[in-house]
Amino acid sequence: MSTTEKLQALLNHDLDQLRQLKTLLEEEKALLGNADVRAIEPLTGRKNALLGDIRERARQKVHLLVEMGFRPDQGPPSRFIRSAGLTDLYKSWEAAQSVLAECHALNQQNSKVVSHLQSRLSRLTDIFRGSSGQQKLYGATGQQTSVGQRNILASA
Repeated sequence: MSTTEKLQALLNHDLDQLRQLKTLLEEEKALLGNADVRAIEPLTGRKNALLGDIRERARQKVHLLVEMGFRPDQGPPSRFIRSAGLTDLYKSWEAAQSVLAECHALNQQNSKVVSHLQSRLSRLTDIFRGSSGQQKLYGATGQQTSVGQRNILASA
């Protein structure tokens, strides 16, 4: 199998798994909308497995591209593939990039929903602790904490 064929096979596998990832992110978005946190946990495991596979193939693709003469300082791999006249490979690369961009957009949307749910939970926790009217400070991670947030809700 030639280097080009190996790269094409990796891209085809990427495209399949990126489509699976997109479907998982869409499912996650629906579950987040329903606040069904328990159903999200299995999705997270499946997402992590897919992402691990995609990362591993990314390393393999870089090695194959370098074998073909690609140098990172010459620009993006898509430009190298296009300039080499590998039309089918270029189409596959662009299709994978397109689905990856869709996954990225979905992930950002889901991240915003999670952030909103976390801030809502934080506000509820402040109400339970009786610190909802107290001043807030920003911590090192950029999250707000109440000045008097030393109240203990429960202990074991």
